[in-house]
Amino acid sequence: MIGVFMFITALALLLVGFPVAFTFGGVAVIFGLLSEGPNIFAMMPHRIWSIMTNTILMAIPLFIFMGIMLQKSKLAERLLESMGFLFGEMRGGIAISTVLVGALLAASTGVVGASVVAMGVISLPVMLKYNYDKRLATGVICAAGTLGQIIPPSIILIILGDVFQQPVGDLFRAAFWPGLSLVLLYVIYIAIITFINKDLAPPIRLEEAHGTKRQQVFHALKAIIPPLVLIILVLGSILTGVATPTESSAVGGIGAIVLAAMYRQLNLKMLWESSLETVKITSMVFAILVGATAFSMVFTYTGGDYLVEDLMMSLPGEKWGFLILSMLAIMILGFFIDFIEISYIIVPILAPIADNLGINPIWYAILVAMNLQTSFLTPPFGFSLFYLKGVAPPEIKTTDIYYGVIPFIILQVIVLGILVVFPEFFGFEAFR
Repeated sequence: MIGVFMFITALALLLVGFPVAFTFGGVAVIFGLLSEGPNIFAMMPHRIWSIMTNTILMAIPLFIFMGIMLQKSKLAERLLESMGFLFGEMRGGIAISTVLVGALLAASTGVVGASVVAMGVISLPVMLKYNYDKRLATGVICAAGTLGQIIPPSIILIILGDVFQQPVGDLFRAAFWPGLSLVLLYVIYIAIITFINKDLAPPIRLEEAHGTKRQQVFHALKAIIPPLVLIILVLGSILTGVATPTESSAVGGIGAIVLAAMYRQLNLKMLWESSLETVKITSMVFAILVGATAFSMVFTYTGGDYLVEDLMMSLPGEKWGFLILSMLAIMILGFFIDFIEISYIIVPILAPIADNLGINPIWYAILVAMNLQTSFLTPPFGFSLFYLKGVAPPEIKTTDIYYGVIPFIILQVIVLGILVVFPEFFGFEAFR
């Protein structure tokens, strides 16, 4: 039962507000010394070394750098202005354009915080100005910003590729249709509710600031095509097998620099700031990874994994019982802790059990990724909610954001349910 006490202690400390990396690392040291003594950590340096020399994980800082560079080159602003013109005169058009921009930003940057903040700063004031419902506006921005969790190139898919020991390119290919389905469902939902309730998102009349309609379409395409080319270069090279995710992330980094130069935003200060932010975010991710590795090692050595495996294997319904309980557990934990901790603490315990039950690892990894995306929206600790609240006008209350994301959480759960029940619809084979 030592593993159970470890997990409860770590969760309690996280809820109090202790830093994640130090919480998992500290709990591992205390319980490891009490249960087995200092010898339990004899292999820890080798584990840290294997993390730092993992070529798959090299893609993380490169994709983060690409995302930050594109954020600083004002890509989001250009895309939102262009999409706003193309869809703004429809009922709910600004909300639909926000979802589509969120998908484009997800496929080109993959940085959730940057996407939510950019759309919160640019799109939210426009929607409020034209009397969009506050809850719909905030829910759309949070949901669209989190698409970077499932649409490749996603940081979480790189992490899960390492955890499941599966090719990241295969995970990127597998996540493409579920991610696209989620975008489509968001758009359909917005179109239906704005048609039913015409006061939620009235159509707007855009000023012809750039001349004729034809000129405006030209300006819109001019803003949309460059990031699309970058997406095709990065994802296309992975999906066609021309390059590994690590190699394509380097292409993405160079492509982001080229785009910044095209937009006349590139300078030494921007490069320095982007590199510094990349180092900070990467350091945070790898510090959490080292702490989580220590935690999972002690948890395993003290027999906690056998306890979980016995529980899961004794569930009624065998494979389906395991799938339902594991998805439910990940979703509940997502209310309280971050996707990185779940990926490196919970998933390594569940992955071997799924393998023993003959569950397709690629399918199960996409289920986990889709589930973890929901954790960015779930109150009270969903990161997207805090990102948006930090840049929202004073009239937007926290409760508006909480209520606004509920329909989109339900939509994500619907797609997750379809993915569980009808895997063949997305091209998966559920069981080996």
